[in-house]
This record gives sequence, structure tokens and C-alpha cells, in this order.
Amino acid sequence: MDNSGLSLDRMRTFVRVAERGNLSAVARELGVGQSTVTRHLNELEDAVGVPLLSRTTRRVTLTDEGSRYYANCLQILRMVEQAAEEARNARRAAAGGVRLSCTAALGVMHITRLIFEFQDRHPDISIDLNLTDERIDLVREGVDLAIRLGPLTDSSMKLHALGKSHRLLVGAPAYFIIYGRPQRPADLSRYETIIMSNVAGSDQIALSSRHGADVIVPVNGKLRVDHGLAAREALAAGRGIGPTHLWLVHDLLDDGRLEVVLEDYHPSPVPLSLLIVP
Repeated sequence: MDNSGLSLDRMRTFVRVAERGNLSAVARELGVGQSTVTRHLNELEDAVGVPLLSRTTRRVTLTDEGSRYYANCLQILRMVEQAAEEARNARRAAAGGVRLSCTAALGVMHITRLIFEFQDRHPDISIDLNLTDERIDLVREGVDLAIRLGPLTDSSMKLHALGKSHRLLVGAPAYFIIYGRPQRPADLSRYETIIMSNVAGSDQIALSSRHGADVIVPVNGKLRVDHGLAAREALAAGRGIGPTHLWLVHDLLDDGRLEVVLEDYHPSPVPLSLLIVP
């Protein structure tokens, strides 16, 4: 069997000829010449290997093999059309608008790029991105989805754990040239620390060692900020040291603008969650 002639176009032509019994009528219906219809039928019969139609000067009728093949063609074409309709419905379903709330620095540095990629795949979906570090009332603000750092207690919303955001204690090499590097956790209280004013407990740093020992060190700093990107800039500028999320400064660590200190100790990782607003 030569499968090269078994195309959907040939099958559709054959089905219409079988139903109408007239080559010229089908040619007019399809907007092609009668010779094209004849060629499609000949190619289909050659591919199947049996005669499907009996032709006379006045009418075209199905052979016994043609009748069975006609029934199979109808089933195949219906399945193809059903698959196409399901695909169209899925495309139409992926439309509408989504209001997404996200921690500001994470949204700017990482989530926006994911949104761009998502909209390239689903161009009919509009996204309203709300960037804030405040714990806003998601229902009142009309938010559909929220990406949040830190522990969550609102049990009325569906929560998907995305993982944990790992943190490091970092500072700029220029800062360490002037002030030296802390050698043990207790030394941190003598260094300038970039304080996150909107994060509870930022006046102390809680660290865990590789061996499981925990230590809490009170810290001070003359610069307090309420935005992760501001903390990033302050750390890179050598204004002090501080705990920070790896995703916030990984590029600065890679190019040497920041360095990890007290590598045997690390701040506790922070839960990263997706909230679905009912």
C-alpha cells in the first residue's frame, strides 16, 4: 500500500463524491477543476489498493469495498473535526484576565519574565500585576493569585507550596577591606546592618550552623529600607552587611560584587507559596 495518497483532502473529496454521485458537482462545490477531483480519487484508490468507485458516463457509485471505506472515512473525518474543535475550545478557554499579587523585588526580578513567557504562549490572557510587600486584603483588592514569601496563616485560601527561598549573609568586598570580615556570629553586632523596616524582627539575625546550632544576634544599622531592591543596592554599595535571599543577589555574587560571610552559618529559609483566592 502506498500511503502517500492517504491524505485528509483525498478522503474528503471521496466522501463528497460518494454522497453526491457526480464528479462535476463536487468539483464546483470544492472550487476546483473536475480533473483535480478525478486525480484525488485515483491517488486514493492507488493508495488503498482496491477500487472504491464504479464510474459510468452519468453517475458514480460505490463498490462494496468503497462502501466500507466510506464508513471508515466518515469516522476518521469526524474524529479529526472533533480534535480540531477541542483544540479551538481549549484556546478560547485560555482567555480572560488574571490579577496577580507578588512580593515586589521577586516580581520585578523574576516573575515578570515568567509572565512574558506565559503571555507569549497564551496571548489572549491579560495579566494585572500588583507588586507590594504589604499583606493586602486579597479579596478586597480583587486579586486572583498571590505569590508570597514567609509563613501564611489564612486558611480560607487554597495554598500551594512552591518551595523555600534560601538566604545568605552577604556584604561587599569594599566594605570588608575597610571594616574586616566577621569571624563568628557574635561579631555581627559590631557591623552596620541593612535593616528591612517592613520585616518583623529585622533588628536581630537568627542563624543556624551546619551542625544544627542556632544563634540569635542583635544588630544595628543607620540605614533602614522597606524594599528588597533598595536593600540589594545598599549591600552592593558597601553600606553594610545583611541577610538576603539568594534570588535577590545571585548575580552580584557571581560577578564578585558581593561575598558570603560566615559561610558555616545561614539564616533560615523562607517558605514561598502560591495563594489561590476563592
